[in-house]
Amino acid sequence: MDELNRKSIDEVKSAEKIPVVVVLDNIRSMHNVGSVFRTADAFLLQSIYLCGYTAQPPHRDIQKTALGATETVDWKYFKTGSEAVQSLRKEGYTIAGVEQVENSISLPDFKSNQYERLAVIFGNEVSGISNEILPLCDCFIEIPQSGMKHSLNISVAAGIVLWEIVRMRI
Repeated sequence: MDELNRKSIDEVKSAEKIPVVVVLDNIRSMHNVGSVFRTADAFLLQSIYLCGYTAQPPHRDIQKTALGATETVDWKYFKTGSEAVQSLRKEGYTIAGVEQVENSISLPDFKSNQYERLAVIFGNEVSGISNEILPLCDCFIEIPQSGMKHSLNISVAAGIVLWEIVRMRI
């Protein structure tokens, strides 16, 4: 483990974070929630905002995939996604939704480093980002896909999008 240069919980908590907040809007799968915690830990992201009926730690089904990341990633709960977005806007964050909509920006063309602070919203596994949040987004990111389904599991989509955002900042 020493050869992997892993940080301790205290080192992760005190490390400088990348100013990216992940917003999870009504995510039904606790495994997806745990996976996003793990990704946020891996990339030292600022925090995660859990909204609506998205489950909150501590919960054993979140822990199954988070593997302790709920201890290292700051998180907040908001009753609605719009409350979370309003809070982020007050703190100077640009709001980017990950959604297939008209005028969305293809992920390879999205220049995340142009935004000092960025909030990235991932919506419900079936219905996507809620209608109350869509008009509050400053922009939308779309992952290019060529297959029949044109959709990805949220934990996979989060890993892809967040890596691309972090890659441009390191």
